[in-house]
Amino acid sequence: MNSNELFQKSLKYVPGGVHSPVRSFKGLHTTPRFINKAEGARIVDEDGKDYIDFCMSFGPLILGHRNPQVEEAVIAALKNGWSFGACEKYSLELAEFIVERIPFIDKIRFVNSGTEAVMTAIRLARGYTGKNKIIKFDGCYHGHTDSMLIKAGSGLAGTTTASSQGVSPAISNDTLICELGNLEQLKEVMEQHKNDLAAVFIEPLPANNGLLIQNAEFLKAVKELTDQYSCLLVFDEVISGFRVSFQGMYTHCHVEPDIVTYGKIIGGGFPVGAVAARSEIMDKLAPVGDVYQAGTLSANPVAMVAGLANLQQLTDNFYEKLERQSLKLVNIFSNWLTKNGFEDYSLIHFQSLFWAIPTHDKIINSSQIPGNIQERFKVLFEELLNKGIYFSPNAYEVGFVSSAHDDDVLSEIEQRLWQ
Repeated sequence: MNSNELFQKSLKYVPGGVHSPVRSFKGLHTTPRFINKAEGARIVDEDGKDYIDFCMSFGPLILGHRNPQVEEAVIAALKNGWSFGACEKYSLELAEFIVERIPFIDKIRFVNSGTEAVMTAIRLARGYTGKNKIIKFDGCYHGHTDSMLIKAGSGLAGTTTASSQGVSPAISNDTLICELGNLEQLKEVMEQHKNDLAAVFIEPLPANNGLLIQNAEFLKAVKELTDQYSCLLVFDEVISGFRVSFQGMYTHCHVEPDIVTYGKIIGGGFPVGAVAARSEIMDKLAPVGDVYQAGTLSANPVAMVAGLANLQQLTDNFYEKLERQSLKLVNIFSNWLTKNGFEDYSLIHFQSLFWAIPTHDKIINSSQIPGNIQERFKVLFEELLNKGIYFSPNAYEVGFVSSAHDDDVLSEIEQRLWQ
């Protein structure tokens, strides 16, 4: 069966035909590609067509598909068993490797996804501070846990409403919304709720609603405010962690969060998330403390081995080379966009992440995103798809460069673009 036939069949058994909404190709004039296999920088669909991939499973495949070292480690682990529901050494090896290389964390707990990591961080922040309310920023995505499916209300600063049905008002009222980059608004909301504010959550590199790069001064000011109001600063580095450097955004802004959440790359492409902090915070988690968190498949041995094999390859030289390749790619795409009917487009990029957007203005928060972004993206996405170049099928998703996007692949991209 080809991709179109598989999608029609999937509609019968799966809501919308997909297991995550962004895969649906909603609003596009084509159906989702069903992927049969992948290797390096390429994916191949059930129709036999290959694409140079910039989705990279939405980020974790920083080494490309089927990295040989990761694959070898996974195969070896499978021969020992793939789920124990008991203690094992593999998660300890990964925990030690991470904690010993990141200065602001003492302990880490592995979970199964970025959403679960954020859910745990919310409960942990509330348990540690004894307070209830949290602040998030419009334009930052923290997974689909109820407390984070919240959008700004139409009234005063900080007011909110649920962005999904099924989220009760009682839950949405405990999450406050501020605008990225708006320090005065943040101060106002924090002062208003200073007696019941547990934490401020932020993606230090917002990369789920476009790429909304924040300057270091803003992040430092947020940290100063959380210290002033005796609440916690939580960095959601599910995307930026280990992607922009081994120590995540700390390398670029020198701000130490109180809690950090991870995902994506620490699983090497397998389902893994994590929450980490200094000991006094982490020891609030059960069985030491009274903040409950558990998971039968947490620290799955195969995922732990994959994660370690992934991270062991991420040296300083690796990141330097990856950034150079990313800059080459940005130049290739920018040149093509300018000369092929997409003159309104620019590429915002940070390290190995990039975002195509129909404006040349600086964008730091969601209110500045052009209103025509969806319509323009449909045209761009389908033209690139026809050329065998695969972007994430949503205008707000960023692209990811991997080490598999070497000079040979970049040359092929140029050929495909101009053919």
